[in-house]
Amino acid sequence: MGETRQPVIGIIGGSGLYDIEGLTDTKWVRVETPWGEPSDEFLTGRYETQKVVFLPRHGRGHKTSPTALNYRANIDGLKRLGVTDIISLSAVGSLKEELPPGHFVVVDQFIDRSFAREKSFFGPGCVAHVSMAHPVCGRLGDALEASLKALGLPHTRGGTYLVMEGPQFSTLAESNLYRSWGCAVIGMTNMPEAKLAREAEIDYATVAMVTDYDCWHEDHDAVTVEQVVKVLLGNADKARALVREVLPRLAAPRPACPHGCDTALTHALITAPEARDPAALRKLDAVAGRMLRPD
Repeated sequence: MGETRQPVIGIIGGSGLYDIEGLTDTKWVRVETPWGEPSDEFLTGRYETQKVVFLPRHGRGHKTSPTALNYRANIDGLKRLGVTDIISLSAVGSLKEELPPGHFVVVDQFIDRSFAREKSFFGPGCVAHVSMAHPVCGRLGDALEASLKALGLPHTRGGTYLVMEGPQFSTLAESNLYRSWGCAVIGMTNMPEAKLAREAEIDYATVAMVTDYDCWHEDHDAVTVEQVVKVLLGNADKARALVREVLPRLAAPRPACPHGCDTALTHALITAPEARDPAALRKLDAVAGRMLRPD
């Protein structure tokens, strides 16, 4: 059967989701990282017997825009707190008629169109290339799908999330282009988050929560800010219920991920050991410690 590990579940909350209800033994913890300041302190606690770490992606009060988020510090901080699995919750626009506001999508692919963000922990002094062919963990996706079904929430399993830079929304031409590519939803935050989670060998899955149709839709101009906020807050309540439903499904000790999510660095480090920069290695102590520690 191989060695098992006790999971620690990380929850990254998107727009409208700045806290998680039902946790016990809670404490907001500040984590220092070599990559700078995370979005906020991390809320640690337990749900029944399961250890949980929650991070409001934009900070409490929504203080930070998607481009300005310190994605590396966020993922490094989660790793330092022992997180093995991340459930990422993200507010998105819909690019398909059949995905209306209030619908949830368990994403299975991304197209990354962001361009103003640091996207890797690796670089000069220690180069690594991880596979992103399958950017989310199917095991976590199975648990999320089962939980959405149990709650009776409208959802779709599978779909491509187009990550744009922002903070402005799309032009009509862009929106139609992304629809022609077959994308399901559009948002601003899940890249490079997913890439960094893979580099940190943390299993990762995204639940995209539709707040509105993007500007391609004929009813788009009739949508008011008040309507979008109402859906956003409703989605946040449903997301809290989803978290409470999925956590017990992930609580049992588990073996290594069958998809290789938590061993992604095994064959990824390219720089020869004797050529690695000690300063670079010190910054990688958490995310790549498994590969850098001497036997």
